[in-house]
Amino acid sequence: MNRGRALGIILFAVLALALAPIYWMILGSITPASRIGSWPPELLYVAHPTGVHYTEAFVKNPFGTYMVNSLVVATSTTFCVVLLGSLAAYAIARMPIKGSGPLMLVTLVVSTFPALSAIMPLYAIMKNLHWLNSYQALIIPYTAFNLPFSIWILRNYFLGLPREFEESGYVDGAGTMRVLYSIILPVSVPGLFTAALFAFFACWSEFIMALTFNSTAATRTIPVGIGLFGGEYVTAYGTMFAAAAVCILPIVLLVIIFNRWIISGLMSGAVKG
Repeated sequence: MNRGRALGIILFAVLALALAPIYWMILGSITPASRIGSWPPELLYVAHPTGVHYTEAFVKNPFGTYMVNSLVVATSTTFCVVLLGSLAAYAIARMPIKGSGPLMLVTLVVSTFPALSAIMPLYAIMKNLHWLNSYQALIIPYTAFNLPFSIWILRNYFLGLPREFEESGYVDGAGTMRVLYSIILPVSVPGLFTAALFAFFACWSEFIMALTFNSTAATRTIPVGIGLFGGEYVTAYGTMFAAAAVCILPIVLLVIIFNRWIISGLMSGAVKG
C-alpha cells in the first residue's frame, strides 16, 4: 500500500469519526421516541421517520426565542470583535509600536484563558451593574474573550498586504483612518470574514457564561435552551436532537458559502507570523 492511499484511508477514517455524531444526531431527530436508544440502532435509515420532535422544540418549547437571542448576541459580538480587532491589528501590523512583540505574546496567552476561570468575577460585575438576564451580559464578555484571536488573524493578514496600498492613499492626501477603511479593509475581506466567522461560531455555541448570566427563559440562548429540554426525570433526547440539528444548520451554511475566504484568511500571513 503506497503512502498516498494510506493517508487517504486515515483522512477518511478521521472524517467519518468527526461526522458520525452529527449523522447520529440528525437520524435521532426524526426517530420515534420509543426507538431512540433501542438495539439494534437504526444506523443507515429510519423505518418510520417522524417530525414530532421538531414540533416539540418550536411549539412546546420557546426554541424560536432561543434562536433570536443567540442571533442577536452572536451578531452583535461579531460586529464588535471585527471592528475593534481590525483597529488593533492594523496598529500592531503597520505602526511603530514599541513592545509589539511582547504585546502579541500577551494577547496569545490571554486567548488561551478558559472562560470558566473568570465566571465568578464577571458574575459579580454583571450583578452590580444590574446586567444579568440581558444581551450585554453576554456581548461584552464574548467580545473580550474573542478579541485576542481576531487580532492575531487580522494582524497576520495585514502583514501580508503590500505597503503600496497605503502609500497610494497617503499620496492622495488621505489620513490613516481613511486609508484603513477605504483601502485596507476592502482588500482584507477574506481575513475579516475569517475572524468574523470564528467569533460567530464561538458565541453561537458558548454554554457556561450563557447559563450563568442569563437564567430566564426570555434571555436564554440555544445551547442553554437545548440543555434544559425535558423534565426532572425525563430527558427529551428527540427534541434535543431536533433542536441541535437546527442549531448547526447556519454554521454549516456559512462554512459552505464562505469556505474559500476562510481558507484564504487563515493562510494569509502564515509565513510572516
